[in-house]
Amino acid sequence: MTPAEERFDDLVTELLGLPAVTPPGGSGSGFGRTALRVHGRIFAMLVRGRLVVKLPKERVDALVDAGEGDNFDANKGTPMKEWFSLSPASPLTWSSLAREALAFVGVQQKGG
Repeated sequence: MTPAEERFDDLVTELLGLPAVTPPGGSGSGFGRTALRVHGRIFAMLVRGRLVVKLPKERVDALVDAGEGDNFDANKGTPMKEWFSLSPASPLTWSSLAREALAFVGVQQKGG
């Protein structure tokens, strides 16, 4: 297991006790196979050894502008505006970003 996989496993363990959070699961190699979900919607995942989280576009833009990481691109050639891929060199914690994403996606679910 890689260090990134170990960190993500720790994150999964930390967040699984929260309401409506479900662990990664499923087979194949499609989008979201390694994802944490809330109410069935992805909020955090491990992709190519990096934490990827769903956040408001403005927050993603601010994180990218601050040099903390990049817009996530699911190998389709177009960065996804509400998905952020954290740089391994960033001092931001996985837990705080994942909890921010959980709150964002959870509120989206309640709103519609």
